[in-house]
Formats: sequence, structure tokens, C-alpha cells
Amino acid sequence: MEFNFIVITLIAGGLVLLSFLNLSNAVQVNQKANRYFGIFVLLWATFWLDEMIIPKSMENTSYLITITRFFQFLTPPTFYLSVVFYTNPTYRYIKKDLLYLIVPLLFLILLLSRSLLNESRFHLLYIILFLGHALGYTVAAYLKIQSHQKNIEQFSSTKESIDLNWIKYIIYAFIASSVLIIFYNIFTMAASLNSYVNLFFLGVVYFVAFHAVRQREIYPSGLEGLENTVNTIQNTEEVNPRNKLVADADVQRIKEQLLALMQDEQPYMESELNLLRLAEKLNVSGHQLSYVINNGIGENFFLFINKYRVKKAEELLLDPKYDHLTILAIGYASGFNSKTAFNTTFKKMTSYTPTEYRKIRSNG
Repeated sequence: MEFNFIVITLIAGGLVLLSFLNLSNAVQVNQKANRYFGIFVLLWATFWLDEMIIPKSMENTSYLITITRFFQFLTPPTFYLSVVFYTNPTYRYIKKDLLYLIVPLLFLILLLSRSLLNESRFHLLYIILFLGHALGYTVAAYLKIQSHQKNIEQFSSTKESIDLNWIKYIIYAFIASSVLIIFYNIFTMAASLNSYVNLFFLGVVYFVAFHAVRQREIYPSGLEGLENTVNTIQNTEEVNPRNKLVADADVQRIKEQLLALMQDEQPYMESELNLLRLAEKLNVSGHQLSYVINNGIGENFFLFINKYRVKKAEELLLDPKYDHLTILAIGYASGFNSKTAFNTTFKKMTSYTPTEYRKIRSNG
């Protein structure tokens, strides 16, 4: 058995297994999104499965080849749909979404018309549609994640495990893979990928699998749809700044209650604190509290909560009574849930890492 076939088998097998894990909800989080991600991974696997299953002697105009190529064309849209549901698990389809079917239908018409077209012209149209379609959905997915990463700061006090950076890594891998394939086709004109290129893809597949099985629940119970509401509030204010969710007098009242609560009860010490939990303590809605923090204080929820945590950490780092505590213990005692979150947030707000800050105090 040749080496390249072994690599192809490992790639296809790894993708099929990952697809099964996502479709069966083995990781038990982000259920809707993982179903689409599982379909995406299964479609992705067909790029190697067809080399293993479909005879090389079969003509390109056969129905089996046409159906396979058409389903492969749906790989980018299913990836994008998984990102849509990762960022908004309550998303509902609308009539406008039918527009996404236009390009796949054009591609299907192209496949069915192959015998009527010059081979070079068909190949050019095929590449333009396939790569353009893939690039468009890749960019759309990236922008979706960028928007999500901005919005989670409106309702979560910690974001390292829910910022979807792992999908960004997948996108970067896709871009690198696309560039590699383009150059490979230009300089080799080969019908299939060689073992070195497939080894690269094997690494990409297991890189994707590693991050996919380590994902965390993005929206704990009660937070579903809140990101979409944040977007709606922001869009409404941009269209008409006079539309106020909370009257000015109520903004001041809730703001005073919030600041008193932060001082007296120190809710920021809860590492998993989110907008709804804090809103419950004030007996207001999450939308009202978000509006007050953004407009009454001029900060987002993430910044508002973590400023208190950093201030608490500074107090502990400056107090000789806590010299026996490690940096990680100081972070936990200040409300942070990981060393990475503590170091990153502390340095962003003070220009020093916690370790540097403690040394400066010791030297002073």
C-alpha cells in the first residue's frame, strides 16, 4: 500500500470521526452549531473519500461525479452556517436566506452543462465559482466571529473560552490550504494531491479536531439570544439616537444602585459573572443594565467588571500580607478564572504583568 493512500485514509477517517462526534453531540455543547459543523466536516471529507471510492476511469460527466462535486460545493456554506449558530444559537431562517441557494444552483447548471462547453472554459468557470464561493463564505465567517468577539464584552466578564478563536484558527488554516492548492495546481497541473500536500492537510485536520473537541458552551442558560438583542439595541440607537431604552432619570438611579452593589457585595468576585446574573441582583432586565453600563458609565460590561477585578488584584499585590500567595492565587482571589485571563487583562489595564507589578512594589 503506497504512503499517499495511507495519508488520505487517515485524513478521511479523521474527518468522518470528527463529523460523527459533532453530529452525535458528543461534546454536549452548542448543539445546533455542532450539527452544521458536523455536516461541514463530512462534506470536507468527501474531497479525499472520492479518491478512495470513485474509480479513476469514471468519466467526469457521470452523475456520481456531478452529485459529488455539487455536494462538495456546499462545504463553505455549511461552515458559515455553523458559525452563524455558534454566534447566535436562536437564529431563525428567513426568506432572504433563500438567496444563498443562487450560486449553488449556478454551479449545478455548470456541472450539467459540461459536455456543451469547451473544457478550458469549463475549468476556468469551475475554479472561479468554487474558489470565489469558498473565499466569500470564509470572509463572511471571519467577520461574523469578529462581531461576536466584540459583542461578548457586552454581556460576559470572561471571554477566553467563548471567543471562538478556535474557529479563527480553522479559517487561517483554510486560507493557507487554499493558497497551497492554488500554487500546487499552477505549478504541477496534477490531477490529485501528492503525499507532501496531503501530509499538510493531515496536520490541518487534526488541528481542527483538537480545537473542535475542546470547545466550551458559548451561551450558558439564559444568555441565548442576548447577543442578537445587543446588536438590535446598538442598531436602533445608531438609526435614531433619541430612542432611549431607559429614561435619563432611571439611568442615574440604576447606576447609583449598581455602583453601591459593586462596593458592598463585590459580585465581580464571581469568576463566571455575566450580565443577567448581575441584572438579577439589581432587579432590572439585562437589556436595561447593558444600556446603563454603556451609556451611564461609558464602558462595556467586560471592561466595567474587570476594572474592579484588576483594582482588587492591585490591592492584594501591594499588601505584604499576601506575599505568600502565588500570582495565580491572587488572580483567583480577585475574580479571574484563569492565569491567562488574569495576565492579559491586568497588563492591558496597567501596562504591567502581575509579576512585574509585584516586583515594582518590592523594589520600591
